[in-house]
Amino acid sequence: MKGSHEEKNSTVFFSHCSGHPDKPLEIYMFVDPLCPECWALEPIIKKLQIEYGRFFTLKYVISGRLARLNISKRMKPEKLAQAWERTASRTGMSCDGNIWIDRPLSKPYIASLGIKSAELQGKKAGLRFLRKLQEQLFIESQNVSDETLLIQIAEEVGLDVSEFSKDLHSQSAAKALQCDLKITNEMDVHEIPTLAFFSENVEQEGLKITGIYGYELYVQVLEEMVGDSIKPSHKPPLEAFLQYYRFVASAEIAAVYDMTIQDVEKELRKLIFSQKVEKVQAKHGTFWRYLGEANHCK
Repeated sequence: MKGSHEEKNSTVFFSHCSGHPDKPLEIYMFVDPLCPECWALEPIIKKLQIEYGRFFTLKYVISGRLARLNISKRMKPEKLAQAWERTASRTGMSCDGNIWIDRPLSKPYIASLGIKSAELQGKKAGLRFLRKLQEQLFIESQNVSDETLLIQIAEEVGLDVSEFSKDLHSQSAAKALQCDLKITNEMDVHEIPTLAFFSENVEQEGLKITGIYGYELYVQVLEEMVGDSIKPSHKPPLEAFLQYYRFVASAEIAAVYDMTIQDVEKELRKLIFSQKVEKVQAKHGTFWRYLGEANHCK
């Protein structure tokens, strides 16, 4: 029973992250599952949700357009590989560019269909699937356009695998993806990642931020949209954070807790000794896997 009690406690710290109808703001996050810059935005998104999630609901929109989703056909593999490596070195969110040289993705759009198929089982299911897919692609260099791998991911994140397999070839998933692409066009989003901030006050204009900026800019936009200065929520204890998210990068912990990577490594070493986490060395940077059960929230 102790594990269950600890799990419940960890969830309390994240209750304000979930979507809620009374939140004054909505943020549309336009992402491409194959985009390393979207992956690199994760530390900022986690921190924003933990500190200010009580003010907004976050909606992921799978964009990238089919031309972008088939980017491997337009860009030389060497150039793609270099772009990925630069992003990884700059951000600490590891991604191995060699995948584009060694085993390029044959049908990249299938990864997006997989996410929309997972979403048919609920928003949180879709987010768990997206995160796991990104981990498989960027850290493990797996071919996420392979249907067998997508089904394996669905199983690992606790989806109904039979439903997922059917949905992957259904009109429902295809229409859901088309709907996201339509939203991308209607909101005039040409680059990703893009965050679009909207207020419940329909007369207030939305604000779009394209690319990755310092954390303070996003807080500034939230304050501008709320129309007042806002204070961050208390951060959860580090162990509760690890238990909740299950598998996180040193870069994500460093961003959320305002620590250096060296301090993160030092702090996490204590949890290794108590056998609560294990260290996973990636090509660029380090990840940490919580060894107990975890809850999910995004």
